Amino acid sequence: MVRRIEIFPESALPSAAEIIARGKARARDAQVRPGRFLTHYGVPSEAEYKRRRMAEGVVMQHAQIGYRDKSKSRRAWFEVWDAVEKAGARVDRYGICLDWSMGYPKAQRGKLGRGTGMILDDIDDFVALTSEAPVAPHFGDFVIGMPSAVENTIAALAAGATSVGNLGQYFTFRLPEWHDDVATTVATVEALALMAAQPVEVLIHSNLDDGFAPLFTDLSCTFGAALIERYVIEELIGGRLSHCFGNTFTDPATRLAFQRALARGRAQVPGTMIYGNTVVYEADKISNYGGLSAYLLADALGQRLMPSGHAINAVPITEGVRIPDIDEVIDVQLVCAKLVEQSELWLPMVDLPGTDRIADAIVEGGERFKTRVLDGLRRSGIQVDDAFELLLAMRRIGPKKLEELYGPGTEDRGTPRGRRPHVPSTTMTALARAAEKKIKALDAPMRQDISGAGLKAVVACTDVHEYGKILIEEILRGLGVGIIDAGVHADPENLLRKARENGADVIALSTYNGVALDYVEQLKAAMAGAKLQLPVFIGGRLNQVPQNSNTSLPVDVSKDIAAAGMTPCLTPEDLVIPLARMARDRRKAAP
Repeated sequence: MVRRIEIFPESALPSAAEIIARGKARARDAQVRPGRFLTHYGVPSEAEYKRRRMAEGVVMQHAQIGYRDKSKSRRAWFEVWDAVEKAGARVDRYGICLDWSMGYPKAQRGKLGRGTGMILDDIDDFVALTSEAPVAPHFGDFVIGMPSAVENTIAALAAGATSVGNLGQYFTFRLPEWHDDVATTVATVEALALMAAQPVEVLIHSNLDDGFAPLFTDLSCTFGAALIERYVIEELIGGRLSHCFGNTFTDPATRLAFQRALARGRAQVPGTMIYGNTVVYEADKISNYGGLSAYLLADALGQRLMPSGHAINAVPITEGVRIPDIDEVIDVQLVCAKLVEQSELWLPMVDLPGTDRIADAIVEGGERFKTRVLDGLRRSGIQVDDAFELLLAMRRIGPKKLEELYGPGTEDRGTPRGRRPHVPSTTMTALARAAEKKIKALDAPMRQDISGAGLKAVVACTDVHEYGKILIEEILRGLGVGIIDAGVHADPENLLRKARENGADVIALSTYNGVALDYVEQLKAAMAGAKLQLPVFIGGRLNQVPQNSNTSLPVDVSKDIAAAGMTPCLTPEDLVIPLARMARDRRKAAP
């Protein structure tokens, strides 16, 4: 069991009832304004639009829009819609790629760093963006779950958005140099209440893959977390929750089964979107067409067999290395439309009884996980009927501990969470297999050199995306390297403190959000200040948007990273081979 004092050392916490009342009071003035999408189709909300499209048997499409240059984003909003419409298809909704710095309160933006995404300075910027074409605006990232949740939600509603998120980010995303999780939770609950009290239907969005999903070994826990989120939103706050998943679902059968599990009993609450399986994308962009086709076909079949209102998201194959340009977004939407058309021919090939057996297991295990979490927290003194306390408790406990304590799988000390998964997570399984493949590809003497050297590595992410970090941890652990976990969005000072305290030999970083060079420069300065010299290896998206760029597209910064004295890693081998060299040097130096 966990104890309340360990989770909430504070002498007092804010009142959920007061926060919810304040959010609902805001809804008297801050309301959805009918933007171009709602007026064009004559609907009060995106949810109603989706129900009509579902009744017509249409598989809807979703694209992502958002460049650093606001004028380019507005141009993309029109051009993508126009090109796809002229080809006889339709993009139904856009996910808006706000920069992660939008998560800070407006007064602090620009002072604490930024990534490659779009920054909208005021409500007029939000409205100008969504007015370009009749496409449903979806503000899915860096709104809900952030310190700026209330102000960004008000702006999103004013821009005609009736789908706002991302609750999933609340549980796992951490902004650099922001440590006040109480203030973040207050802002989140107030914004949720504001949406729940709107005079029109607003979908509160949660991408499970941005929350706990990638960190559970058991897919039942992911579904159980979705059930707990529904409980908080729909029973404690009075809103409507709509889930997204897909980034990390690599197995088509499990992907389809999870969609069917989510859709059960939710006919009147359409899903937001099923995101593209971007985990399968690699630098070799030609091979990415295989992954693109595989997940789009599975998702299109899912919407034909059991419509849930989820729009399917075709991600350009360049996503693995950089932000896709406008023409690439158009091209992949046209590919999606063709695959949707072709999917009807595949319907007889689907093994629905087999798929539904997986869905049954996901639901059964998920319901047990929800019950065990709520009962366990209640016994620990957490008020689980208080939205503020329940959300903050789950955030502070984290997915790994929640699964260890309350997972539905049988106990097994030999597994990563101390339990055999009820329904194994395809993400964790795929990462473990990828790590095993990388390890086996090394020659035996190299593996032996590393495993016998007693090396320790601090492993961290420069931003919020953890998949690369998990893969590196699996590889290093398989080679016998000790892991010192410095977490995600790791502040350089905290990372170095962990390295010093634990006697680390190297620092291994994963990066994704276009902040590679800025982070390296901050880390270099921190290392000089701390008088600590360690080899630093950094892999992932080694790019960044130049300060004076007129394209909003990032450029490769590998050479700049190397010039700063750190090692850019295009593949895991770029880390492993130097480790083997260090291990041999250590053995030679031993008495």
